[in-house]
Amino acid sequence: MRDDPSLVGRPLAVGGKPDERGVVATCNYEARAFGVRSAMSTAHALRLCPHLLLLPPDFTRYRAASRQILAIYREYTALVEPLSLDEAYLDVTAVDRCRGSATLMAQEIRSRIHDEVGITASAGIAPNKFVAKVASDWRKPNGQFVVPPQEVDRFVAELPVKKIFGVGKVTAEHLLRLGVETCGDLRSWGVADLTQEFGSFGAKLHRLCRGIDDRPVAPDRERKSLSVETTYNRDLPDLQACLDALPALVEQFSRRMARLQDGETVHKVFVKLRFSDFTRTTAECVNPSPGLETWIKLLTEGYRRRALPVRLLGVGVRFAAPAAPDPQLELFAGLAPHDDGRP
Repeated sequence: MRDDPSLVGRPLAVGGKPDERGVVATCNYEARAFGVRSAMSTAHALRLCPHLLLLPPDFTRYRAASRQILAIYREYTALVEPLSLDEAYLDVTAVDRCRGSATLMAQEIRSRIHDEVGITASAGIAPNKFVAKVASDWRKPNGQFVVPPQEVDRFVAELPVKKIFGVGKVTAEHLLRLGVETCGDLRSWGVADLTQEFGSFGAKLHRLCRGIDDRPVAPDRERKSLSVETTYNRDLPDLQACLDALPALVEQFSRRMARLQDGETVHKVFVKLRFSDFTRTTAECVNPSPGLETWIKLLTEGYRRRALPVRLLGVGVRFAAPAAPDPQLELFAGLAPHDDGRP
């Protein structure tokens, strides 16, 4: 829309072809008015909005815009944690620009993105990452929302539990069956009960439903895995067809792995399959230097769990966790939150 004004005002989506099992990567608000959403199949999107204009993605332009936006962020603080091409956390606790006000900084950054990159941006301002991320959705497509420290408890209590990061459709339905619709409802559950019901995720639910999130903004967040996957236009009918498709996938993965500059150590290898009935399985093993024979073994193991035609095939690795630092060499620093809601 930025580069072709004739598209403004028309229902528009970016995604794959409907006859090749494409999905919607994103869409504008005119398309959303018809019920079109990200991650929806483009075939379904076109049924909802027959006059939807579907365009292929252009990652070269997206990456260029992303680099421009990240450069603007880093003029304000070195503590920038990118989440994707178009999202990031910024810690401006110790920043003196705009009289030290996170609200004014957000306004200035959004204005610069519009003037220099030609697109709109939204922002959430809050004392921690969880609340800031939720707040960033409050004034879309071109606004900002502030949750000061004294308002966090009330703001979070009213949130639907599905707003908690990690609560997907299945977990939200499980919570609803337990009588939990909002974060306020969830607060009646103790951490022991939540852990019993949801495992290790229970402790996270207990904290986040209270607006507690102590995660720092991590500019150098370590990569935990690397993978590639392909959704096929036609299901791979049997194991042999999957084995025939495997070498091209491994080659694609190897090219991505070769581009890494961080020197991560491989710990595990995995193969992911999604079958024609949409069930998924992952077969993995510990192997620091996998060869094609390892991928073949894992693919065979995973396929035999269902033995159905395969619509998606993926290969990847999980990296070893970095060694813990010597506690005698650790240095500690403290950050005091500002009273005006700056994170």
